[in-house]
Amino acid sequence: MRRWRGSRKDEGGNCVEVAACPGTVHIRDSKGKAGPQLAVAPAAWGAFVGYAAGAGRPLS
Repeated sequence: MRRWRGSRKDEGGNCVEVAACPGTVHIRDSKGKAGPQLAVAPAAWGAFVGYAAGAGRPLS
């Protein structure tokens, strides 16, 4: 069973939830829990989070 985590600041359901599993990170819409999910490699998720946290600055 996946353990989903979301933002603590999500007040209107406009957020994503993330579940980290060995070898895969699952991402879903917090409003549509039964809807489609993305599955990405942990390295890809880490790169995305780093990019987002850097306000869109290049990764390299």
